[in-house]
Amino acid sequence: MNTISGYLRQAGTAARFLLLATIVLGLLYPLVVFGAGQLVAPFQANGSIVKDSAGQPAASALIVQAAADSSGTQSPQWFHARPSAVNWDPASSSASNLGPNDPKLLDAVNSNRAAIAAEEGASPSDVPADALTASGSGLDPHISKAYADLQVQRVAQAHGLEATDVQTLVDQQTSSGLEAFLSQPSVNVTLLNLDVARLAANP
Repeated sequence: MNTISGYLRQAGTAARFLLLATIVLGLLYPLVVFGAGQLVAPFQANGSIVKDSAGQPAASALIVQAAADSSGTQSPQWFHARPSAVNWDPASSSASNLGPNDPKLLDAVNSNRAAIAAEEGASPSDVPADALTASGSGLDPHISKAYADLQVQRVAQAHGLEATDVQTLVDQQTSSGLEAFLSQPSVNVTLLNLDVARLAANP
């Protein structure tokens, strides 16, 4: 009898602890974290959603929005993102998994360099490194300012805009301050293309 009552006491203690843990960790803690996020950084906590000129949600600033066809060819109207092993599909995320000694990686780099140089009317030596290799996720929205600058003339011509106006957008979207100090100046392609769309709609 004592053994059974001991088991019952232990079961009661375990049940009370489970209930307490469920309330604290499954309800109160998530609510506190959610509230803190909404208070301190609501934009980031809600997915960094950016809106188009009509005020409608257009994209997340954290994920590249590449205008590309099924073959992975990006539209000449917009600033291009880095290559992607998943064709910039936000439903999946992956790197190419090609090692530095894999001949396929060198072939991809050389192919990308030749294609970009031809499209931008530039020397192959002027194509920056980030334009040649994919990011680890395949969804990184950031490119170097050098790669953005290389694309200004093409994008301006495609929209009938002045290159100086498009260059101003690039300069405005170039990271600075602590963000640039911790890495290097970069440009968010998703935000930049939204700026281009606004400028093209109201030149």
